Amino acid sequence: MSNRNSQANKQAARERLRAERERQAKKDKVRRQLTVGGAIVVVLAIAGGIGLAVANSGGGDGSPEDTWAKAKNAKLVKPAHTSGVDGTTVTIGEKGAKNTLALYEDPRCPGCANFEQNVGETVEKDIADGKYKATFHLGTFLDDNLQGTGSKNAVSALGAALDKSPEAFLKYKYALYSKKYHPEETGPDKFADDAYLIKVADTVPELKGDKAFQKALKDGTYDRWALTMSDAFNNAKDVRSTPTIKLNDKLLSADGQSAPSTAAVFNSLVEKNLKK
Repeated sequence: MSNRNSQANKQAARERLRAERERQAKKDKVRRQLTVGGAIVVVLAIAGGIGLAVANSGGGDGSPEDTWAKAKNAKLVKPAHTSGVDGTTVTIGEKGAKNTLALYEDPRCPGCANFEQNVGETVEKDIADGKYKATFHLGTFLDDNLQGTGSKNAVSALGAALDKSPEAFLKYKYALYSKKYHPEETGPDKFADDAYLIKVADTVPELKGDKAFQKALKDGTYDRWALTMSDAFNNAKDVRSTPTIKLNDKLLSADGQSAPSTAAVFNSLVEKNLKK
C-alpha cells in the first residue's frame, strides 16, 4: 500500500470518528433536554396540584398573617357602644360634656404604655367626673414596623371588650398597657396570642371568665373592625406619633411634640385648655 493510500485511509477513519462523535453528542443533548423537560413538567404538575389543593381548601396556610389577610374581606361587625358608618367612632363619657379628649394609640406602643401607666387612671377619673368625654383612636402601624400581628389582635380584643361595656374597654385597655402585661418593644409579639389576651382579660372584673368575650376573640369577630379602625387612624390629620393626645382638637404637649408623661403635667395642660 502506498503512503498516499495509507494517508487517505487514515483521513477517512478520522472523518468517520468525528461524524460518530457528533451524532453521539446530538443524542446526548436530546436526552438532556428530554430529562430537563420532563422534570419541569413534573414540577409544574406538582405546583399545579398544590395550587389546586390550596384553591379547593379556600387558600391560605392558617398563619396569623393569613388570618388577617382574610379579615380584609370578612363581614364588618361593629361592637356595641360605637357610632359612625363603620363603627370607628368610640366615645366614652357624658354626651353633653363641653370638652373632648382624643387619644391616638397603638397597643404595642411603649410610649402609649408609659402614658397609660402614669396618666391612665387620671383620664378614667376625669371621664367619670364629667370633666370631658373621650374619643379613642386605635392604630396598628407597629405590626409593620416591628413585624407581627399583635397590635391588630389587641384592637380586635378591645372591640370585644367594648361590646361588653365602655367600662370593660377602659379597664382592659389599661391592663394591656400595664407594666405587668405590656410586652417589650423588641420582645416577643405576645398580643398576637389569643391565650395571652384572655389571660390579661381575666384580670378585669367585667371580663373575667367571660365566654362571649373569649369566643369573639378566638373567632375573630372584630378582626375586620380592627382593620377599619386602623385605616381611620391612618387617615387622621396631624397625628405623627403615638401617643398623641388632644383636647378640643388641640395637641396636649409640654414641648409641642411629646404627650405628657406625668399626671401633674397632664392636669396642668388640661386645665389651661378646658372650655369653661
